Amino acid sequence: MNIKDQAKFISGLKEALRKERASRRIYYALAQRESNEARRKALIGLAETEAGHATRWSARLKELGADVPSDRDTLRDRIWRWVLIQSGTDNALKRIESAEDSDTEMYEALAQLAPNDTVQSEIHSVLHDETVHGGAMQKTSAATNAPLGPQTMLDTILHRESWHRRGGGWIGQAIYGANDGLGSVFGIVSGVAGATAGGPAVLIAGLAGMLASALSMGSGAYLATKAEREVQEAEIRRERQELEIHPEEEEEELALFYQLKGVPEDEAKTLAARLIAQPESALKTLGSEELGLSEQSFPNPWVAALSATLSTATGAFIPIVPFFFTEGYPAIIASFAISTLAHFIIGAAKTVVTGLSPWKSGAEMTIVGLGEALITYGLGLVFGPVVKQ
Repeated sequence: MNIKDQAKFISGLKEALRKERASRRIYYALAQRESNEARRKALIGLAETEAGHATRWSARLKELGADVPSDRDTLRDRIWRWVLIQSGTDNALKRIESAEDSDTEMYEALAQLAPNDTVQSEIHSVLHDETVHGGAMQKTSAATNAPLGPQTMLDTILHRESWHRRGGGWIGQAIYGANDGLGSVFGIVSGVAGATAGGPAVLIAGLAGMLASALSMGSGAYLATKAEREVQEAEIRRERQELEIHPEEEEEELALFYQLKGVPEDEAKTLAARLIAQPESALKTLGSEELGLSEQSFPNPWVAALSATLSTATGAFIPIVPFFFTEGYPAIIASFAISTLAHFIIGAAKTVVTGLSPWKSGAEMTIVGLGEALITYGLGLVFGPVVKQ
């Protein structure tokens, strides 16, 4: 290996080490918030795997005589970890899986620079781990070829009920709230600015639009989340009634769930019988396994309402900021500038939920926002003289 390739290899190892350490912290943080024991253990297992990878790369750097970077939790990593955790475990895992696609390319490049076959094999081993991480949190399913197998019997009992997952978390709602507030009030401000040449009416119209948008989004989020919570509570009540009226069917259902997870049939039936003897524990298990619900995970309408209201108001406030300090065309230009930047930032932030490219998402939202502003500004110019008459 020449000096140039060795320098690239060492640089690549350091970047891989940083990413493995960051992933380890994310998995541990998610595990601390996870109430489902099986998922918590899986998350801890993933964290330990990443820790093992980090140990490997530290050892390789030492062998090459390179400095091993300190295990420092950077501000960037802390912010990204917080955002992922707030977006919900399922969404966080999807984002990590998306990030590991780029890690695959990084490891493939490292493998080509590896100084010997041993190190290359080690890199391929880690690459394999990263590849399978995407499915590590998925539930195992039984073979569909067996007509009387556990999956077929389970579908019959459950009448093919669908599994429900919460995704996105409040932070996803906040991003979309800011997006809605910014877009709607930017349009209002642009239209009124076109009609009045940036007069005092812009500020009044902008504040009124901000208040209306925030209250509308907040009340809508509250009612929607309350309805969702009521549906989930009804599902749990229904499950409780089934447990009281048909305990033998619920016991069979539990046994089938355990069999799907790989527990031998005799042991699964024993576990189910023990659990049915404790109704509250059985209810929690059935709610979690059958419906993907637990009383601890019920959405809070007030949190949703507060998140939607504040985020919408924040986004809506951005276009009217310049009109507090000046008016006329300087205020219009400043409003266009900061609103355009805000559109890009919020569009890029949406990738926390969507997983798309931040640059593409940011540019897309910027174009849409500017198009909306130009249309409403043009309408203001056209109808402004009519209104003044």
